[in-house]
Amino acid sequence: MNIVCLDMEGVLVPEIWIAFSEASGIPELRRTTRDEPDYNKLMNFRLGILKEHKLGLKEIQATIAKIEPLEGAKEFLDELRSFTQVLILSDTFEQFAMPLMKKLGYPTIFCNSLEVAPDGEITGFKMRCEKSKLTTVKALQSIGYETIASGDSFNDLGMIQASKAGFLFKSTEKIKADYPDIPAFEEFGDLLDAIKRSL
Repeated sequence: MNIVCLDMEGVLVPEIWIAFSEASGIPELRRTTRDEPDYNKLMNFRLGILKEHKLGLKEIQATIAKIEPLEGAKEFLDELRSFTQVLILSDTFEQFAMPLMKKLGYPTIFCNSLEVAPDGEITGFKMRCEKSKLTTVKALQSIGYETIASGDSFNDLGMIQASKAGFLFKSTEKIKADYPDIPAFEEFGDLLDAIKRSL
């Protein structure tokens, strides 16, 4: 029994925070898990900037509404789901992910949730579990699945390395150079072929 675990942002859709950085004109919000391995530190940094600029969930959701999946992402997912189980493991939040899941044909996603005040201010965030991607992959393995994983950032490395096969996809030059043993791909067709060979 195989299950493919995919990261979302940078792999299937553009990075939400980069899109919001551009829309809001706040360059500091361009920082992602490609730049900062410590997710809690990164999110607290983001929440501080949002508070400083009096921006909340409504403004971010307005940007997300305009984001389209990466070219070929939906077709890749549809093809992948035609022959194996697929689970998207993301450190994003339900309030961000749902409009994007609609555009991708509603694949299954495990992600986190935001704490939002009545006025729309994002006051905090609730992670599903510690090291959510790695923890989920290990849990899947404990109930009889063999996992194949792919992602682009520091927070994907744990699930990639713990799986029977793992791939970097559209990653940074630094991550690819630091982890030369992990096959790296730029095109959905190449990733699809690598996954098929691993099944």
